Amino acid sequence: GALDAFGANRRDLLLHLTELHRVQRGAASYGGQLPLAQGRKTASVGLPDLDESERLSAELGVLGMDASRHLMADHHAFLQELGVVSARRLREAPHGRTVLVAGAKAATQTPPVRSGKRVIFTTLDDGTGLVDLAFFDDSHEACAHTVFHSWLLLVRGVVQRRGPRSLSVVGAAAWNLAELAELRATGGLEAVAARLAEPLAPAGAPAGDPGRRIRMSTGYELNPWADLRPAGEQTVKPPRKLWHQSQGSAG
Repeated sequence: GALDAFGANRRDLLLHLTELHRVQRGAASYGGQLPLAQGRKTASVGLPDLDESERLSAELGVLGMDASRHLMADHHAFLQELGVVSARRLREAPHGRTVLVAGAKAATQTPPVRSGKRVIFTTLDDGTGLVDLAFFDDSHEACAHTVFHSWLLLVRGVVQRRGPRSLSVVGAAAWNLAELAELRATGGLEAVAARLAEPLAPAGAPAGDPGRRIRMSTGYELNPWADLRPAGEQTVKPPRKLWHQSQGSAG
């Protein structure tokens, strides 16, 4: 939005920027920089301005972050229907309570654990704050693929408190929130409730011998799929990631 004064609207500016890149590609007349049209406005081509959804999508594509409004703003009504507990309200939840939490994935980490078992730590941003999640080994078969390969998540888990300031949710089930929102639009809330009631299958889990073992020379036994990476990591040019994601196994 810093350059809005140079064009008729945001869509016009994006089109003009694309054209400038095309014309100046390989040219050295501006030292690799694009001109600012000497302070004059670009000529309008008559395109309608971006709507709110398109503007948010453009911000994520260009900046890698949401600037005009929070990504979760479109889902607030849906999350209220599901009884999702916001990050702000979660601070008051007692230890041991089962809750639904949701948000945009802000970080994912899979640090090494001495026992050899893999723990997935994920942080969700719901617009009111951050929710820290931990998925232990017994939940990976049903949850790991969704956690690694979905950006918007709905998670069912148990509140765990370790002291007055330490609060996290131990995840037991995870769903792609974008898919649930689409199901809500096409099939109604009943269809979403039915989906949430279904047993979680290991969707997208790698095929192979269920008895597969990875045993270290020290005697520690790793997760059966600990040597695998999230999809896309082996490509020549890795896809752009938003925020942070550590190396880890999707299995």
